[in-house]
Amino acid sequence: MKFKADEIASVIQQEIEQYQSRIDIREVGRVLEVGDGIARVYGLSGVMAGEMVEFPGGIQGLAFNLEENSVGVIILGDFLSISEGDEVKSTGQLLSVPVGDAVLGRVLDPLGNPLDGGDPVITTERRLVETLAPGVAERQPVKEPMQTGIKAIDAMIPIGRGQRELIIGDRKTGKTAICIDTILNQKETGVKCFYVAIGQKESTVAGLIELLRNHGAMDYTTVIVAGASDPAPLQYIAPYAGCAMAEYFMVNKQHALIVYDDLSKQATAYRQLSLLMRRPPGREAYPGDVFYCHSRLLERAAKLSDELGGGSLTALPIVETLEGEVSAYIPTNAISITDGQIYLQPDLFFAGQRPALNVGISVSRVGGAAQVPAMKKVAGGMRLHLAAFRELEAFSQLGTDLDPITKARLDRGCRMTELLKQGLCNPMHITDQVLSIYAGTHGYLDSVKLEEVHVWERAMLEFIHNNKQDIWRKITDSQQLDDATAEQLNQALAEFQKQYTETKETVRV
Repeated sequence: MKFKADEIASVIQQEIEQYQSRIDIREVGRVLEVGDGIARVYGLSGVMAGEMVEFPGGIQGLAFNLEENSVGVIILGDFLSISEGDEVKSTGQLLSVPVGDAVLGRVLDPLGNPLDGGDPVITTERRLVETLAPGVAERQPVKEPMQTGIKAIDAMIPIGRGQRELIIGDRKTGKTAICIDTILNQKETGVKCFYVAIGQKESTVAGLIELLRNHGAMDYTTVIVAGASDPAPLQYIAPYAGCAMAEYFMVNKQHALIVYDDLSKQATAYRQLSLLMRRPPGREAYPGDVFYCHSRLLERAAKLSDELGGGSLTALPIVETLEGEVSAYIPTNAISITDGQIYLQPDLFFAGQRPALNVGISVSRVGGAAQVPAMKKVAGGMRLHLAAFRELEAFSQLGTDLDPITKARLDRGCRMTELLKQGLCNPMHITDQVLSIYAGTHGYLDSVKLEEVHVWERAMLEFIHNNKQDIWRKITDSQQLDDATAEQLNQALAEFQKQYTETKETVRV
């Protein structure tokens, strides 16, 4: 093959013209020691706190401790492939994750890498994992409902868009189930959902993803997984990464919901990292700034002001208690940061009350502001009535004779408790909830046997949907239950009650 001299000369001339004298200046250090997900690095004197560093093989790390003679780095990847003496480069960048519509429907690790076997997330936009929470002037009060589809919660402990509602209880009491129902209930509402699994078994998370996919919820949901077998650094940054992805929709005038499952395991991972870094331990061996670790995360959930677009990010952090000890360090921290808590009691759970809601301890600090007016009207005094019923029930177990009024109150309380039971993956439309609770509080269930409450409820809702669609639509459209509509509803319920009784008698004959 012959080369032409003039062609070679033109190529050389072009290269000379395009040549730029650039010096790549980058700070480089050496690994002094490595193990358990952390590395101590010598030589990175100019590195910033929270800056990304790069190990051989493209493994990333995060500058965690800035000490006089070395830098403590947490390794976001396989720390077993890093050895003493390896070169470490500073990048001059802070940790960021991909954001936007491209992350929806995906299962990702905290760095944005796919775990679902799909293609890499391709997006032009990235967002810093650590950002400042919106200030007071950038927020507005929480007043828009975030329906969970669970009667007991939407009626007594309402959650609003932009709220932070803690879900707390012992293990295996249905904490995750409440969050999954809430995600399923956001279908066709435009709310983007994010589920962050921290320290969970991979098999459990896989089953949960399959459940979301079967119900068509993965179309608007992103799952971020830092499993039980992942290193502590990934478990520590997972909630911040998920929050950054969800925040993108908040700042772009949309609504998002994020579930942190659970922050107890994140706090444990942070304690592990801090102890390995020789940070001084405090109460229960947690570092002194573990409160700030959670507060700077949860404060990022907000309802933005109208000037900033009115977007919202609602957070449902989960914290696990041991033997119902809500006064432990992490639970009390989380309770003081959030806008209320849903406490799930093991005794109620094992007694068949699902969700196992303790109405005495559970509270929403937003209150009726986050409820539709119709629900606010029918469920106004329900929490107090149920709390009084629990006391009355305990008193009645002493075996004393009860007067007819007290017996009637006990009977109604039992039926209302039964009515509030709800199965998994069965969220209810808000209007159906209003109809059920209205029927219960106005005595339509008093003559129904306790074991037939759910049969009666299903039949009643079916009757309203089939024969009284105008009432259902009127409540749905106006979100009000005025006197005229209430009168129509009373007539409809009386008609159904008569029909239901006649049908039962016919069956009995």
